[in-house]
Amino acid sequence: MLVPTDSIRGELIFSEPLKKYTSLRVGGEAEYFFKPADIIDLKFFLSKIESDVPIFWLGRGSNLLVRDGGIKGIVISTSKILKEIIKINDNQVEVGANVPCTTVARKCIRWNMGPSEFFSGIPGSLGGALAMNAGAYGYETWERVTTVRTIDRIGNIHERNPKDYLIEYRQVKGPTDEWFLSAKLRFDSKDTPSIEKQKEMLMHRKNSQPLGLPSCGSVFRNPPNNFAAKLIEESNLKGYRIGGAEISKKHANFIITDHTAISNDVEQLINHIRATVKKIHNVDLQCEVKIVGDHKKII
Repeated sequence: MLVPTDSIRGELIFSEPLKKYTSLRVGGEAEYFFKPADIIDLKFFLSKIESDVPIFWLGRGSNLLVRDGGIKGIVISTSKILKEIIKINDNQVEVGANVPCTTVARKCIRWNMGPSEFFSGIPGSLGGALAMNAGAYGYETWERVTTVRTIDRIGNIHERNPKDYLIEYRQVKGPTDEWFLSAKLRFDSKDTPSIEKQKEMLMHRKNSQPLGLPSCGSVFRNPPNNFAAKLIEESNLKGYRIGGAEISKKHANFIITDHTAISNDVEQLINHIRATVKKIHNVDLQCEVKIVGDHKKII
C-alpha cells in the first residue's frame, strides 16, 4: 500500500494501538495512523491516497468499538484540528467537528443561544454527534444544523445542507466517503438558555451514568416507546460480566471495562444482551455504538 510520506507535516505512524484513542480503552492497531497538522495538510494527504486504500475517520472515539484485529488501511485522527467554535451572529455559530459537545453547550449558553443546554448530555465531539444525530433530553443535533462542511477522500471540501442527508433517530446517511469538518448551528433566541438547567443536566448524568470509567456511552438505541436500559435491567443483566467487560450496575445501557478487557469481551457482552432481551422481551435491540475493524486471528 502506497502511503505518502513526503511533504506532509502531520504525524504518520505505523501499527498504532487504537485503544489509546477510544473511550472504551480497548481495540487493535491501525495499519497506518495519521494526525494532520491542519486542513491544508489533510487535503494534501488525501489527494495522494490511492483510491483502493481504506480510510477510517476517527474523532474522539467515544461511541466506538474497534475489534482486536484492528483496522486495515489508514486511520485519520482529527485530534489536533477542527477545534474552533465561532460566533457568527446572535443566533448562529460555526463549530469544528472536534469540539466537545459540552463545550458547544457552555459557549452557546454564555452567548445566550438556546436551546443549547442539551449538548451537555452528549458525550464526545460535534463530529460524532453529526454522524449519528446524537441527542439528549428530547433534543437532537440535526434540529440545529443549517449547513455542514465535509471533506471527501481526494481532499475536496463541500458545503452541504440537511436535505443532502437522510436523518433519522440516531442514524444519518449521506454522501459516501465524506467526513464532517464543521457545522453551522442555529438557535432560537426565544429559548433563553439556562446555566442552572445545564448544571441540572450535568448532575443528572453524574448521578445516573458511570462517568469516569471506560465506556462508550449508550450501547443501544432506545426502541420505539421503550428504553433499552429498562429492558436490560428487567432482564436481570446489571453487573453481568464477560472477561474484563461488565454491564454497569449504575446504568444498564452502559458497558464498562477494566484493564484486562479486550474488544472481544465487549462484543460478546453486546451479543449476550441482545439475545437475552430478545428471548425475554421479544425486542431486537439495535446498537448505537459503532463496531469496526477485524476480529483477531487465532493462530
